[in-house]
Amino acid sequence: MVDNQYTLLRELKKHAKEENIPIMSDKGINYLTNFVIKHHIENVLEIGTAVGFSAISMALANPKLKIVSIERDEARYLEAVKNIKEFGLEDRITLIFKDALETKVEGEFDLIFIDAAKGQNINFFEKFSKNLSQEGYIITDNMKFHGYVDKDEKEIKSRNLRGLVRKIKEYKVFLEENEYFKTTFSDIGDGLAITERIEK
Repeated sequence: MVDNQYTLLRELKKHAKEENIPIMSDKGINYLTNFVIKHHIENVLEIGTAVGFSAISMALANPKLKIVSIERDEARYLEAVKNIKEFGLEDRITLIFKDALETKVEGEFDLIFIDAAKGQNINFFEKFSKNLSQEGYIITDNMKFHGYVDKDEKEIKSRNLRGLVRKIKEYKVFLEENEYFKTTFSDIGDGLAITERIEK
């Protein structure tokens, strides 16, 4: 990564934090970019672009990587378009402005990265696992959700937050009991689920 790109990425991360836009933690993004390199990932489907931080980070880690990323929030989508253009990555990162659950995506991907509405993780998985290549992986972020998943529900005062945490727990059980995929759970960053097919 050239110095200018590193500086731009650092500024993008700073801006996202100042605006309270959720992006991956440093440890999480380091794991993801190293995963892309280690497993020779050539194409990624990302559910949840936000401002493009993770897509840009992956693209910079692997100069041959192609990414399709879906975002439903118009303001974030438009900012991601601007950021990706600033990095000169328009030819490698394709953005789709739409609700992922209403989006039909063609083709197969070596990696599907789920980092969108946490309450929809099961639906995202069931819909897009059909686009996973035979040797591919699905990585889901925020499995610990800022530590709330490990808390007793009585400690969580917000009803909406309790419901969201319950959905993440249900997703974890869904992954653990899935007979077609095996999942490893990691405490890296905000918690990651790394999923691959049982039979390859």
